[in-house]
Amino acid sequence: MSKTALLFAGQGAQVVGMGKDLAEAFPTAKAWFERANAVLGYDLAKICFAGPEADLTKTEHAQPGIFLVSWIAYHLLRERVPGLSFEATAGLSLGEFTALAAAETFGFEDGLKVVRQRGQYMQEACEVTKGGMAAIIGLDEAVTREVCEAVGVELANLNCPGQLVISGEAEKIDQACELAKGKGAKRAMPLSVAGAYHSKLMAGAQPKLQASLAQIQLHDTKVPVISNVTAKPHGRVMDIQMRLVEQVTSSVRWEESMRYLLSQGFTRFIELGPGKALSGFMKRIDGTAQMFNVADAASLEATVKALS
Repeated sequence: MSKTALLFAGQGAQVVGMGKDLAEAFPTAKAWFERANAVLGYDLAKICFAGPEADLTKTEHAQPGIFLVSWIAYHLLRERVPGLSFEATAGLSLGEFTALAAAETFGFEDGLKVVRQRGQYMQEACEVTKGGMAAIIGLDEAVTREVCEAVGVELANLNCPGQLVISGEAEKIDQACELAKGKGAKRAMPLSVAGAYHSKLMAGAQPKLQASLAQIQLHDTKVPVISNVTAKPHGRVMDIQMRLVEQVTSSVRWEESMRYLLSQGFTRFIELGPGKALSGFMKRIDGTAQMFNVADAASLEATVKALS
């Protein structure tokens, strides 16, 4: 029997227009957008649909926007494939919150509010630190760690073989890119981000996020949810809260998380939310895994057809 895991998009997947065709085609999607606007007290739907890009890219809008579009993709798929069952969830960084919501750890409204606050806290941390990130392509983990240690930056994302992301002070990121190229990286390129996510420069966001999480009711997960911090399933409620706070400054161990699921007999993965980054990572991790995605109306139809 094939085991299915749902995967949820992370920050960076945002694109102007995301969710628009879903809202136009499905009353359920339109209703979720309207509910989100009411919860947040501003027109998040308009920012998702029409931008401008500078507004959507702001962490405080990008995070709830991606959470919302991913949540809608999940609900539309369940609506269209009533017999859909899944045995685990996972999400890249921000996507871990959507994965936890799908596993009924907290409700939609609490999740949406917390990711908005998380985005605000991280934006504040970005503004008081001069940080940056860079993608390192074609260099293995051990050599990339040597580069990080030599320059004083951190390994932020271990996405898939040959694709790692480093994070730290902006001027040190430039130095790390040059050093990585010297050590054989095919590409080492700074990313267009507001700050040094998943590094110690985000520590200022942690106590605020902890306080926000303390305000919402958490439940044990209905299915295993893979933690970015440990690359293993979350434990009980207190453990979930701690891991989500740690995640702000910890490395995202995505490849390891996917290899854990593969080792547990998972063969089918459904990416939910804007973009197809997680599908791309999986091709590099295990090309034999069955991969589907729901990002818009066309990909929803294709996935429904394949699953039905």
